[in-house]
Amino acid sequence: LDFRRVLFRSFKGVQRERTFFSLQEWFFETKLADSGPYYDFTSIRAGSQYFNNDFRGFLYSDTNRMVRLFGTRLANQDQFNLVATFQAEKDTNSGLNTFDNRQQNVFFANYYKQDFLFPGYTVQASVAYNHDNATGLIYDKNSFLVRPEPVGVFRPHAIDVAYLGLASDGHIGRYNVSSQFYYALGHDTLNALANQQQEISAAFAAVELSYDRDYTRFRTSFLWASGDRDPNNSHATGFDAPFPNENFAGGNFSYWQRQSIRLFGTNLTNAGSLLPDLRTSRIQGQTNFVNPGLLLYNLGIDFDVTPKLKLINNFNFLWFESSAVLEQYVYAGGIGNFIGNDISMGCEYRPLLSNNAVVTFGVSTLIPGGGFKSLYDKYQSTVDPQVAGFIDFVLQY
Repeated sequence: LDFRRVLFRSFKGVQRERTFFSLQEWFFETKLADSGPYYDFTSIRAGSQYFNNDFRGFLYSDTNRMVRLFGTRLANQDQFNLVATFQAEKDTNSGLNTFDNRQQNVFFANYYKQDFLFPGYTVQASVAYNHDNATGLIYDKNSFLVRPEPVGVFRPHAIDVAYLGLASDGHIGRYNVSSQFYYALGHDTLNALANQQQEISAAFAAVELSYDRDYTRFRTSFLWASGDRDPNNSHATGFDAPFPNENFAGGNFSYWQRQSIRLFGTNLTNAGSLLPDLRTSRIQGQTNFVNPGLLLYNLGIDFDVTPKLKLINNFNFLWFESSAVLEQYVYAGGIGNFIGNDISMGCEYRPLLSNNAVVTFGVSTLIPGGGFKSLYDKYQSTVDPQVAGFIDFVLQY
Protein backbone atom coordinates (compact mmCIF):
# COMPACT_ATOMS: atom_id res chain seq x y z
CA LEU A 1 0.00 0.00 0.00
CA ASP A 2 1.26 3.48 -0.92
CA PHE A 3 -0.51 6.19 1.12
CA ARG A 4 0.51 9.77 0.47
CA ARG A 5 -0.23 13.17 1.97
CA VAL A 6 0.86 16.36 0.22
CA LEU A 7 0.72 19.87 1.69
CA PHE A 8 0.86 22.95 -0.55
CA ARG A 9 1.62 26.40 0.77
CA SER A 10 1.99 29.79 -0.86
CA PHE A 11 3.10 32.86 1.09
CA LYS A 12 3.28 35.29 -1.82
CA GLY A 13 0.22 37.50 -1.87
CA VAL A 14 -2.74 35.88 -0.14
CA GLN A 15 -1.72 32.91 1.99
CA ARG A 16 -3.18 29.62 0.78
CA GLU A 17 -2.88 26.12 2.18
CA ARG A 18 -4.07 22.89 0.60
CA THR A 19 -3.74 19.39 1.96
CA PHE A 20 -4.43 16.28 -0.09
CA PHE A 21 -4.54 12.63 0.96
CA SER A 22 -4.25 9.78 -1.52
CA LEU A 23 -4.25 6.01 -1.39
CA GLN A 24 -1.94 5.92 -4.36
CA GLU A 25 -0.95 2.29 -4.77
CA TRP A 26 -2.89 -0.80 -3.70
CA PHE A 27 -3.45 -4.12 -5.43
CA PHE A 28 -4.09 -7.83 -5.06
CA GLU A 29 -1.99 -10.37 -6.95
CA THR A 30 -2.17 -14.10 -7.47
CA LYS A 31 -0.31 -16.62 -9.59
CA LEU A 32 -2.51 -18.38 -12.14
CA ALA A 33 -0.15 -21.01 -13.47
CA ASP A 34 3.41 -22.29 -13.79
CA SER A 35 4.54 -23.45 -17.20
CA GLY A 36 7.55 -25.56 -18.19
CA PRO A 37 10.56 -26.67 -16.16
CA TYR A 38 12.18 -23.21 -16.00
CA TYR A 39 9.75 -21.49 -13.58
CA ASP A 40 7.85 -19.53 -16.22
CA PHE A 41 4.58 -18.22 -14.82
CA THR A 42 1.37 -16.32 -15.49
CA SER A 43 -0.02 -13.98 -12.82
CA ILE A 44 -2.78 -11.42 -12.48
CA ARG A 45 -2.71 -8.19 -10.47
CA ALA A 46 -5.75 -5.98 -9.84
CA GLY A 47 -5.84 -2.61 -8.15
CA SER A 48 -4.00 0.71 -8.33
CA GLN A 49 -0.49 0.01 -9.59
CA TYR A 50 2.34 1.42 -11.70
CA PHE A 51 2.68 0.56 -15.39
CA ASN A 52 5.02 1.80 -18.13
CA ASN A 53 4.21 0.64 -21.64
CA ASP A 54 7.69 1.10 -23.11
CA PHE A 55 11.32 1.47 -22.09
CA ARG A 56 11.37 5.28 -21.81
CA GLY A 57 7.80 6.32 -20.89
CA PHE A 58 6.93 7.84 -24.27
CA LEU A 59 3.28 6.67 -24.31
CA TYR A 60 2.04 5.85 -20.81
CA SER A 61 3.80 5.95 -17.44
CA ASP A 62 1.40 6.19 -14.51
CA THR A 63 0.07 4.68 -11.30
CA ASN A 64 -3.65 4.11 -11.68
CA ARG A 65 -6.48 1.59 -11.37
CA MET A 66 -5.93 -1.38 -13.64
CA VAL A 67 -6.08 -5.13 -14.14
CA ARG A 68 -2.82 -6.59 -15.42
CA LEU A 69 -2.19 -10.10 -16.71
CA PHE A 70 1.55 -10.74 -17.02
CA GLY A 71 4.10 -13.51 -17.17
CA THR A 72 7.18 -15.05 -18.76
CA ARG A 73 7.98 -17.63 -21.42
CA LEU A 74 10.99 -19.61 -22.70
CA ALA A 75 12.93 -19.58 -19.41
CA ASN A 76 12.17 -15.89 -18.83
CA GLN A 77 13.61 -14.92 -22.19
CA ASP A 78 10.21 -13.52 -23.20
CA GLN A 79 7.78 -11.44 -21.12
CA PHE A 80 4.26 -10.23 -21.84
CA ASN A 81 1.60 -7.87 -20.43
CA LEU A 82 -2.13 -7.50 -21.01
CA VAL A 83 -3.46 -4.43 -19.21
CA ALA A 84 -6.83 -2.70 -18.87
CA THR A 85 -6.80 0.65 -17.05
CA PHE A 86 -9.78 2.46 -15.56
CA GLN A 87 -8.37 5.94 -15.06
CA ALA A 88 -9.04 7.82 -11.84
CA GLU A 89 -9.21 11.60 -11.95
CA LYS A 90 -6.01 13.30 -10.77
CA ASP A 91 -5.69 16.01 -8.15
CA THR A 92 -4.67 19.24 -9.89
CA ASN A 93 -1.84 20.30 -7.60
CA SER A 94 -0.28 17.05 -6.40
CA GLY A 95 -0.89 14.89 -9.48
CA LEU A 96 -2.03 12.06 -7.19
CA ASN A 97 -5.12 9.93 -7.73
CA THR A 98 -8.55 10.88 -6.42
CA PHE A 99 -11.46 8.48 -5.98
CA ASP A 100 -13.40 10.04 -8.89
CA ASN A 101 -13.74 8.27 -12.21
CA ARG A 102 -11.92 9.94 -15.14
CA GLN A 103 -14.22 8.25 -17.71
CA GLN A 104 -11.16 7.18 -19.67
CA ASN A 105 -9.93 3.65 -20.37
CA VAL A 106 -6.57 2.69 -21.84
CA PHE A 107 -5.74 -0.87 -22.92
CA PHE A 108 -2.30 -2.34 -23.59
CA ALA A 109 -0.74 -5.51 -24.95
CA ASN A 110 3.03 -5.83 -25.23
CA TYR A 111 5.60 -8.57 -25.71
CA TYR A 112 9.35 -8.48 -24.92
CA LYS A 113 12.01 -10.64 -26.57
CA GLN A 114 15.42 -10.66 -24.87
CA ASP A 115 18.76 -11.37 -26.60
CA PHE A 116 17.28 -10.53 -29.99
CA LEU A 117 20.07 -10.99 -32.58
CA PHE A 118 22.62 -9.77 -29.99
CA PRO A 119 23.11 -10.83 -26.34
CA GLY A 120 21.76 -8.09 -24.07
CA TYR A 121 19.56 -6.52 -26.75
CA THR A 122 15.77 -6.56 -26.13
CA VAL A 123 12.97 -5.73 -28.55
CA GLN A 124 9.33 -5.03 -27.75
CA ALA A 125 6.13 -4.95 -29.82
CA SER A 126 3.03 -3.27 -28.40
CA VAL A 127 -0.55 -2.32 -29.17
CA ALA A 128 -2.46 0.26 -27.13
CA TYR A 129 -5.95 1.76 -27.33
CA ASN A 130 -7.11 4.97 -25.64
CA HIS A 131 -10.86 5.59 -25.22
CA ASP A 132 -11.50 9.04 -23.72
CA ASN A 133 -15.20 9.88 -23.26
CA ALA A 134 -16.82 13.28 -23.60
CA THR A 135 -17.26 14.42 -19.99
CA GLY A 136 -18.94 17.82 -20.06
CA LEU A 137 -17.21 20.94 -18.73
CA ILE A 138 -14.54 19.92 -16.19
CA TYR A 139 -12.69 22.55 -14.13
CA ASP A 140 -9.57 21.83 -12.10
CA LYS A 141 -9.02 22.74 -8.42
CA ASN A 142 -7.70 26.15 -9.48
CA SER A 143 -10.89 26.95 -11.44
CA PHE A 144 -9.33 26.55 -14.90
CA LEU A 145 -11.24 24.68 -17.60
CA VAL A 146 -9.35 21.48 -18.45
CA ARG A 147 -11.93 19.51 -20.47
CA PRO A 148 -12.66 20.39 -23.19
CA GLU A 149 -9.90 22.80 -24.21
CA PRO A 150 -10.95 26.49 -23.98
CA VAL A 151 -10.04 27.00 -27.64
CA GLY A 152 -12.29 27.77 -30.60
CA VAL A 153 -15.59 25.94 -30.15
CA PHE A 154 -14.92 24.22 -26.83
CA ARG A 155 -17.55 21.52 -26.69
CA PRO A 156 -17.20 18.06 -25.10
CA HIS A 157 -15.76 15.49 -27.48
CA ALA A 158 -14.63 11.86 -27.40
CA ILE A 159 -11.31 10.48 -28.64
CA ASP A 160 -10.58 6.91 -29.75
CA VAL A 161 -6.97 6.22 -30.74
CA ALA A 162 -4.95 3.04 -31.31
CA TYR A 163 -1.15 2.98 -31.07
CA LEU A 164 1.12 0.46 -32.79
CA GLY A 165 4.59 0.39 -31.28
CA LEU A 166 7.99 -1.18 -31.86
CA ALA A 167 10.87 -0.57 -29.44
CA SER A 168 14.34 -1.76 -28.51
CA ASP A 169 16.73 -1.30 -25.62
CA GLY A 170 20.08 -2.81 -24.71
CA HIS A 171 23.64 -3.00 -25.94
CA ILE A 172 25.31 -4.18 -29.12
CA GLY A 173 28.86 -4.80 -28.09
CA ARG A 174 30.02 -1.72 -26.18
CA TYR A 175 27.37 0.54 -27.74
CA ASN A 176 24.05 1.13 -25.99
CA VAL A 177 20.98 1.50 -28.22
CA SER A 178 17.45 2.54 -27.28
CA SER A 179 14.73 3.20 -29.85
CA GLN A 180 10.98 3.68 -30.07
CA PHE A 181 8.47 4.00 -32.91
CA TYR A 182 4.71 4.62 -32.59
CA TYR A 183 1.99 5.04 -35.18
CA ALA A 184 -1.31 6.48 -33.97
CA LEU A 185 -4.61 6.17 -35.81
CA GLY A 186 -8.13 6.90 -34.69
CA HIS A 187 -10.94 9.46 -34.47
CA ASP A 188 -11.74 12.68 -32.60
CA THR A 189 -15.44 13.60 -32.67
CA LEU A 190 -14.75 17.36 -32.52
CA ASN A 191 -11.35 19.00 -32.26
CA ALA A 192 -11.70 22.44 -30.71
CA LEU A 193 -9.03 24.15 -32.79
CA ALA A 194 -10.00 22.59 -36.13
CA ASN A 195 -13.73 22.98 -35.36
CA GLN A 196 -14.60 19.64 -36.95
CA GLN A 197 -14.20 15.90 -36.63
CA GLN A 198 -10.69 14.57 -37.14
CA GLU A 199 -9.31 11.36 -38.58
CA ILE A 200 -6.06 10.80 -36.72
CA SER A 201 -2.88 9.59 -38.43
CA ALA A 202 0.33 10.52 -36.61
CA ALA A 203 3.77 9.07 -35.97
CA PHE A 204 6.58 9.23 -33.44
CA ALA A 205 10.20 8.04 -33.49
CA ALA A 206 13.09 8.35 -31.05
CA VAL A 207 16.55 6.83 -30.79
CA GLU A 208 19.43 7.16 -28.33
CA LEU A 209 22.99 5.96 -28.84
CA SER A 210 25.54 5.96 -26.04
CA TYR A 211 29.02 4.70 -25.29
CA ASP A 212 30.53 3.95 -21.89
CA ARG A 213 34.16 4.64 -21.12
CA ASP A 214 35.35 4.16 -17.55
CA TYR A 215 33.02 6.25 -15.36
CA THR A 216 31.69 8.38 -18.26
CA ARG A 217 28.75 7.83 -20.62
CA PHE A 218 28.65 9.80 -23.88
CA ARG A 219 25.14 10.12 -25.35
CA THR A 220 23.39 11.47 -28.42
CA SER A 221 19.72 11.16 -29.25
CA PHE A 222 17.07 12.26 -31.72
CA LEU A 223 13.28 12.55 -31.38
CA TRP A 224 10.60 13.25 -33.97
CA ALA A 225 6.90 13.75 -33.23
CA SER A 226 4.88 14.52 -36.35
CA GLY A 227 3.05 17.85 -36.53
CA ASP A 228 -0.15 18.98 -38.23
CA ARG A 229 0.65 21.06 -41.30
CA ASP A 230 -2.99 22.02 -42.06
CA PRO A 231 -5.19 22.65 -39.00
CA ASN A 232 -8.22 23.45 -41.17
CA ASN A 233 -8.74 20.03 -42.71
CA SER A 234 -10.23 16.87 -41.22
CA HIS A 235 -6.92 15.01 -40.84
CA ALA A 236 -5.05 15.37 -37.55
CA THR A 237 -1.38 14.45 -37.98
CA GLY A 238 0.24 15.87 -34.82
CA PHE A 239 1.36 13.11 -32.46
CA ASP A 240 0.16 13.00 -28.84
CA ALA A 241 0.21 10.36 -26.08
CA PRO A 242 -2.29 9.69 -23.26
CA PHE A 243 0.10 9.88 -20.28
CA PRO A 244 3.78 10.30 -21.19
CA ASN A 245 6.61 10.84 -18.73
CA GLU A 246 9.77 10.51 -20.80
CA ASN A 247 13.17 9.51 -19.50
CA PHE A 248 14.92 10.85 -22.58
CA ALA A 249 17.24 13.72 -23.53
CA GLY A 250 17.59 14.85 -19.93
CA GLY A 251 14.13 13.83 -18.79
CA ASN A 252 12.92 15.87 -15.83
CA PHE A 253 16.22 17.75 -15.68
CA SER A 254 15.22 19.45 -18.94
CA TYR A 255 13.45 22.82 -18.77
CA TRP A 256 11.31 21.95 -21.80
CA GLN A 257 9.99 18.80 -20.14
CA ARG A 258 9.87 19.75 -16.46
CA GLN A 259 8.06 23.09 -16.82
CA SER A 260 4.52 23.79 -18.01
CA ILE A 261 4.76 26.59 -20.58
CA ARG A 262 1.39 28.35 -20.70
CA LEU A 263 -0.06 29.60 -24.00
CA PHE A 264 -3.43 31.33 -23.60
CA GLY A 265 -5.95 28.79 -22.27
CA THR A 266 -3.76 25.74 -22.85
CA ASN A 267 -0.12 24.74 -22.39
CA LEU A 268 2.44 24.72 -25.15
CA THR A 269 4.07 21.92 -23.16
CA ASN A 270 2.96 20.23 -19.96
CA ALA A 271 5.13 19.32 -16.99
CA GLY A 272 6.39 15.77 -17.48
CA SER A 273 6.05 15.68 -21.26
CA LEU A 274 8.26 16.68 -24.18
CA LEU A 275 5.34 16.97 -26.61
CA PRO A 276 4.12 20.51 -27.54
CA ASP A 277 0.53 19.28 -27.82
CA LEU A 278 -1.45 22.38 -26.72
CA ARG A 279 -3.26 20.39 -24.02
CA THR A 280 -4.72 22.04 -20.94
CA SER A 281 -3.05 19.49 -18.67
CA ARG A 282 -1.09 16.28 -19.01
CA ILE A 283 -2.92 14.72 -16.06
CA GLN A 284 -6.45 16.08 -16.62
CA GLY A 285 -6.68 17.24 -20.25
CA GLN A 286 -7.46 15.24 -23.37
CA THR A 287 -4.98 14.28 -26.06
CA ASN A 288 -4.80 16.76 -28.94
CA PHE A 289 -3.56 15.65 -32.35
CA VAL A 290 -3.81 19.09 -33.96
CA ASN A 291 -0.45 20.30 -32.70
CA PRO A 292 2.91 21.55 -34.05
CA GLY A 293 4.96 18.40 -33.37
CA LEU A 294 8.59 18.37 -32.31
CA LEU A 295 12.11 17.77 -33.57
CA LEU A 296 14.76 17.32 -30.88
CA TYR A 297 18.48 16.66 -31.12
CA ASN A 298 20.42 15.95 -27.93
CA LEU A 299 24.03 15.76 -26.81
CA GLY A 300 24.68 14.51 -23.29
CA ILE A 301 27.39 13.29 -20.97
CA ASP A 302 27.01 11.56 -17.59
CA PHE A 303 29.67 11.08 -14.92
CA ASP A 304 29.64 8.45 -12.16
CA VAL A 305 31.82 10.54 -9.87
CA THR A 306 31.50 8.09 -6.98
CA PRO A 307 29.20 5.12 -6.34
CA LYS A 308 26.98 7.62 -4.49
CA LEU A 309 27.10 10.62 -6.84
CA LYS A 310 26.14 10.88 -10.51
CA LEU A 311 26.22 14.02 -12.70
CA ILE A 312 23.85 14.39 -15.70
CA ASN A 313 24.47 17.04 -18.38
CA ASN A 314 22.41 17.68 -21.52
CA PHE A 315 22.26 20.13 -24.42
CA ASN A 316 19.07 19.98 -26.53
CA PHE A 317 18.24 21.67 -29.83
CA LEU A 318 14.47 22.07 -30.28
CA TRP A 319 12.29 22.76 -33.33
CA PHE A 320 8.57 22.69 -34.05
CA GLU A 321 7.92 20.16 -36.79
CA SER A 322 5.36 22.59 -38.24
CA SER A 323 4.27 26.02 -37.02
CA ALA A 324 0.99 26.18 -39.01
CA VAL A 325 -1.13 25.22 -35.98
CA LEU A 326 0.53 27.88 -33.82
CA GLU A 327 0.02 30.58 -36.43
CA GLN A 328 -3.70 29.86 -36.46
CA TYR A 329 -3.86 29.49 -32.68
CA VAL A 330 -2.35 32.92 -31.91
CA TYR A 331 -3.63 34.67 -35.08
CA ALA A 332 -0.14 35.61 -36.21
CA GLY A 333 1.96 34.70 -39.21
CA GLY A 334 5.66 34.19 -39.64
CA ILE A 335 6.24 32.00 -36.57
CA GLY A 336 9.58 30.24 -37.01
CA ASN A 337 10.22 26.59 -36.28
CA PHE A 338 13.31 26.97 -34.07
CA ILE A 339 12.26 26.83 -30.41
CA GLY A 340 15.70 27.28 -28.89
CA ASN A 341 18.40 25.52 -26.89
CA ASP A 342 17.67 23.68 -23.65
CA ILE A 343 20.70 23.29 -21.36
CA SER A 344 20.43 21.32 -18.15
CA MET A 345 22.74 20.06 -15.42
CA GLY A 346 21.85 17.88 -12.48
CA CYS A 347 23.04 15.34 -9.97
CA GLU A 348 21.71 12.29 -8.17
CA TYR A 349 23.10 11.52 -4.72
CA ARG A 350 22.39 8.24 -2.90
CA PRO A 351 23.91 8.59 0.58
CA LEU A 352 23.05 5.00 1.57
CA LEU A 353 24.25 3.44 -1.71
CA SER A 354 20.67 2.34 -2.35
CA ASN A 355 17.40 3.82 -3.58
CA ASN A 356 16.05 4.08 -0.03
CA ALA A 357 17.26 7.68 0.11
CA VAL A 358 17.87 9.75 -3.03
CA VAL A 359 18.63 13.46 -3.33
CA THR A 360 18.18 14.94 -6.82
CA PHE A 361 19.20 18.47 -7.80
CA GLY A 362 18.93 20.18 -11.16
CA VAL A 363 19.16 23.55 -12.89
CA SER A 364 18.14 24.27 -16.48
CA THR A 365 17.67 27.10 -18.94
CA LEU A 366 15.82 27.53 -22.22
CA ILE A 367 17.55 30.01 -24.52
CA PRO A 368 14.71 31.15 -26.83
CA GLY A 369 14.95 30.81 -30.59
CA GLY A 370 12.92 32.60 -33.25
CA GLY A 371 9.83 30.41 -32.92
CA PHE A 372 9.62 30.79 -29.14
CA LYS A 373 10.21 34.54 -29.34
CA SER A 374 7.43 34.90 -31.92
CA LEU A 375 5.00 33.42 -29.41
CA TYR A 376 6.11 35.20 -26.24
CA ASP A 377 7.85 38.48 -27.17
CA LYS A 378 6.33 41.57 -25.59
CA TYR A 379 5.49 44.69 -27.55
CA GLN A 380 8.67 46.57 -26.72
CA SER A 381 10.97 43.83 -25.39
CA THR A 382 12.03 40.30 -26.19
CA VAL A 383 11.61 37.27 -23.99
CA ASP A 384 14.60 36.52 -21.77
CA PRO A 385 16.16 33.08 -21.29
CA GLN A 386 14.02 30.94 -19.00
CA VAL A 387 15.72 29.51 -15.91
CA ALA A 388 14.51 26.93 -13.38
CA GLY A 389 15.96 24.86 -10.57
CA PHE A 390 14.73 22.16 -8.25
CA ILE A 391 15.75 19.82 -5.46
CA ASP A 392 14.00 16.55 -4.54
CA PHE A 393 14.54 14.38 -1.49
CA VAL A 394 12.89 10.97 -1.63
CA LEU A 395 12.74 8.44 1.22
CA GLN A 396 11.26 5.00 0.56
CA TYR A 397 11.26 1.80 2.56
